[in-house]
Amino acid sequence: MSINQSYAVFGLGRYGRAVAKELVDNGAEVLAVDMDEDIVNAVAGEIPYCKCADVTDAEVIKRLGIANIDIVIIAMATNLEASVMATMLCKEVGVKTVIAKCSSEMNYKILSKVGADRVVFPESESGIRLAKNLLSSGFIDIIELSKDVSMIELDVKPEWEGKNLLELNLRRKYSINVVAIVQEKNICINIDPEKPLKKSMKLIVIANVSKLSKLK
Repeated sequence: MSINQSYAVFGLGRYGRAVAKELVDNGAEVLAVDMDEDIVNAVAGEIPYCKCADVTDAEVIKRLGIANIDIVIIAMATNLEASVMATMLCKEVGVKTVIAKCSSEMNYKILSKVGADRVVFPESESGIRLAKNLLSSGFIDIIELSKDVSMIELDVKPEWEGKNLLELNLRRKYSINVVAIVQEKNICINIDPEKPLKKSMKLIVIANVSKLSKLK
């Protein structure tokens, strides 16, 4: 997921608006949609492509060209029926990644069952954080430790397989510090720098935000 992919955000409440604005501010192509014309007019100045439409209507989904969108974020947690319909319609037209916001554990299960590729709780993941996560290609998760420093869960790159941390010298090449290695849900903080990395491993690293582009 990155700036080179296209995004659509359904629902422009506080969460959806934050996601869309962060994506737009970072140069991403974003289609923002809400059923409330007043809301659409209010955000039109900061999100160029805004539409007032009912995304629970199959014809509307086709007319908006959602089939050509790479990632759809459904930010309508207060309306489960609308979230479910929008999720199903997006998957039916072939959207590769649908991320749905939910308001409860039950809603989480329902949205997962009807096709959402990822379901987020807004209380634990802010809209801005989700947007930064999407824009950071190759990163599994981002937690901001400060304005300048983030903790990231990173897949082992193909070119890193079979090599150890001493050989890779990630600190020098990418300005990152590996603080833990995850394998089969086990987290190891006592890292052996001479142990070869495997594809199944994930690295927990701390990095300066300004240096993250080196990892893409």
